[in-house]
Amino acid sequence: MSSGEHAVILVHSAYHALKIERLLGARNVPCRLVPVPRQLSSDCGVCVRVHRSDVDIALAAAREGGVEIQGCHSLE
Repeated sequence: MSSGEHAVILVHSAYHALKIERLLGARNVPCRLVPVPRQLSSDCGVCVRVHRSDVDIALAAAREGGVEIQGCHSLE
């Protein structure tokens, strides 16, 4: 898959990235923890990469899990 098919979800800490990963795993939504791309800024060096088609599910899972999202960006 090309990077253009993905989006990254930025969070404030590695703990929150791990929590989103766990929440998405419980929903069988593929994701991967990756370093924050250089062109994006974050308080945390880790973000969650998901397929663009899964962004709404991922954001809803984070919200339901009480994880504050710093931002969500499509990768080009």
